Amino acid sequence: MMQHPEKVSVPVYTAVDREIFLREIYPMRTPAVLRGVSLGSCLDKWTVDYLREKGGDREVKVHVSSVPQMDFLSKNFLYRTLPFDVFVQRAAEAKHSDFFISEEESYYLRSLGDDPRREPADLRKQFPGLAEDFSTPEFFEPEQFFSCVFRISSCGLQLWTHYDVMDNLLAQVSGRKRVVLYSPQDAENLYLSGDKSEVLDIDSPDLKQYPRFVKARRYECVLEPGDLLFIPALWFHNTLALQFGVGVNVFWRHLKAESYDKKDPYGNKDPVAAARAMQVLERALQALEELPPDYRDFYARRMVLRIQSCAYSRKSEVAVQGFSPTETLTASDSETSVPSSQITHQD
Repeated sequence: MMQHPEKVSVPVYTAVDREIFLREIYPMRTPAVLRGVSLGSCLDKWTVDYLREKGGDREVKVHVSSVPQMDFLSKNFLYRTLPFDVFVQRAAEAKHSDFFISEEESYYLRSLGDDPRREPADLRKQFPGLAEDFSTPEFFEPEQFFSCVFRISSCGLQLWTHYDVMDNLLAQVSGRKRVVLYSPQDAENLYLSGDKSEVLDIDSPDLKQYPRFVKARRYECVLEPGDLLFIPALWFHNTLALQFGVGVNVFWRHLKAESYDKKDPYGNKDPVAAARAMQVLERALQALEELPPDYRDFYARRMVLRIQSCAYSRKSEVAVQGFSPTETLTASDSETSVPSSQITHQD
């Protein structure tokens, strides 16, 4: 009998304002769905026709994939440039009369800065006409702002599991989207390649190839139009568009500005100190190669024990355990009006 990872529902909060978010939700450093926060007129306006009209023929670089599940390992997608209005039309279609690979190909846009190698994406700069319709939640200080990323995807498109080094709010403007998340403490069970997990099929994983994946606790939610999902930095997330969908990601710096790589327009490079530590680790591993196998094994284990005793955070482990899989929330149980934000758990 196949084992399945533990599954936990992400809690849903209603009537959340800046004060409540900063006092009761943000300090927990765990994902939360925020329902009923004003996102502006985009919820009513952003139809396919309206997006095409307002976005115009500005050229955008998009992912085109022959299958909905995008694979960063085999690179089963192409990068292509299209006028924005043409892209939106194709992304909204189930079948295409004009296509690059096949009539059922999938499309995905992650907006870029005007100079992608230097500037982060900002909806206000790349799509000012559409930005007028979107209200950025003021849950952080203006100087913490990093980027505002426009995302549009075909129905069924699934983006691989990855983490970001900055906090972010994912605003679902249209369409429904499933989001699966994993705690940073489960990094050892996700088979990482850089900032991404090699386990591409999270619903039917190959446990012979990835046996530890079953130990990763799965947090899940389905975003409806108008929902906000708070994704703390370092939390892994995997998205699946249940319908043609439009969303906006707002990223901000949780750490001091100097902690981040100044040449990182995407916000996915590890903090400077972390990158430096990883370089030191690589040098240490090279040094261990000079030893016979049994010595190398012994001193590698000593290094691991040293890292565990000095760097592992007991506090973060306890916080994540607060989402008990035996207390999985149903939609009705989890929706709560804050500040009386004690969520009723299902026994």
